[in-house]
Amino acid sequence: MKKINQLLLAVLLGGLAALCLVNGLLSGTELSETSREYRIALNRLERTIADFEQQTGRAAESLKELSGYSKGTDYPFVTGLSVLPYPAGDSREPEKFWKNGEEEYAVIATELAYYKVYYVSGKISDGPVRVLVNGIAGFFLLLTLLVLWYVRQKILRPFTRFVQLPYELSRGNLTLPLKENKDRFFGKFMWGMDLLRESLEETKTRELELQKEKKVLLLSLSHDIKTPLSAIHLYAQALCRNLYREESKKQEIAGKIKEKAEEIETYVSEIVKASNEDFLSFQVENREIYVGEILEEIRIYYEEKMELYQLEFKMEPYSNCLVWGDSARLTEALQNVVENAVKYGDGRKIRIQSRREEEEYIIVVQNTGCGLSSKELPHIFDSFFRGSNVGKNPGSGLGLYICRQLMHQMEGEITAGIREKDGESWMEVCLALHLV
Repeated sequence: MKKINQLLLAVLLGGLAALCLVNGLLSGTELSETSREYRIALNRLERTIADFEQQTGRAAESLKELSGYSKGTDYPFVTGLSVLPYPAGDSREPEKFWKNGEEEYAVIATELAYYKVYYVSGKISDGPVRVLVNGIAGFFLLLTLLVLWYVRQKILRPFTRFVQLPYELSRGNLTLPLKENKDRFFGKFMWGMDLLRESLEETKTRELELQKEKKVLLLSLSHDIKTPLSAIHLYAQALCRNLYREESKKQEIAGKIKEKAEEIETYVSEIVKASNEDFLSFQVENREIYVGEILEEIRIYYEEKMELYQLEFKMEPYSNCLVWGDSARLTEALQNVVENAVKYGDGRKIRIQSRREEEEYIIVVQNTGCGLSSKELPHIFDSFFRGSNVGKNPGSGLGLYICRQLMHQMEGEITAGIREKDGESWMEVCLALHLV
């Protein structure tokens, strides 16, 4: 805000300085006549007077009479005419053009009379010019100040109220809701940030609850394991000390040890199962959506991105069908699959095909350079699984796992396969959606 205030002050002072400079230049400049046409009109009038006197033998009485004599000839810039008798014996040669103060007139002397002709020279007064120039300059100065003030009040000032918001969110300050803002520039942004804050807060709460549940579960299972372990320990000591001499008793003890071991194995299986349970929750809102709109969005986004990667990207023609799912989640799943194709392919070709079958709409994402073995293929949708072809590419092994969870919640399916085509190994990931 300090910078914009300084800019407003600078514009105001600069505009005032410019106005002063313009006025100074106008004051020091004398405006010249814009036209000499009035002289042509006076000369034409003088010739008409000479012809009139020669024809009539008398002096003309008015400008109207002269105009009628010359058959309606107009004399621009001439505003009036008065006739003065020529004094007898006066041999003075009057100046042809006289000016008396602010009144402009010319005197035409003939043998019969003096003709005092009033005219307008066409000079421009600097007053209107000064007003016009100052008006235009003042208008643009005011317009510039209004634009800057609008930017200050409607854009920069609201922005300063939430400039610290991302920093607060990164620190985990998620409890305070954002104030409702109906600003045309930042209203939607603030609404989205508040949704992000609520989503982060819900995620944090679910994570804490999940950690608490797993901790309680592990503590409970650990306590339950202690009982069969103690029994196994006692039975083992008895066998080591040869307390049971009868073979039947030893067999009985061996059976109990096996029973307790199976009990421990059951607890361990529960621990493993709890560890492998879905640790990510997704909010999916299924409804009827047009799949063509989503594919078009993917095409526009990745055509530009692949051009930067210098990677050949092609999307085959598709039909715009109604399918059952969540548009945002389907976009997320497609992006995960395409990003995997970019990351783990050979960087040459990526294709997206789609087709409509009986009750399904199939989207196929293909990429060249599949380095995944057939043994690893069934596990690529498992959580935290990373194939032998990952190399030095960073990742968590959750991308395709998330895709599968999303597709299942949209009542769809996702599969993968390796296909040989034109002597090349292609990786194919197929997403199947229900048609509406």
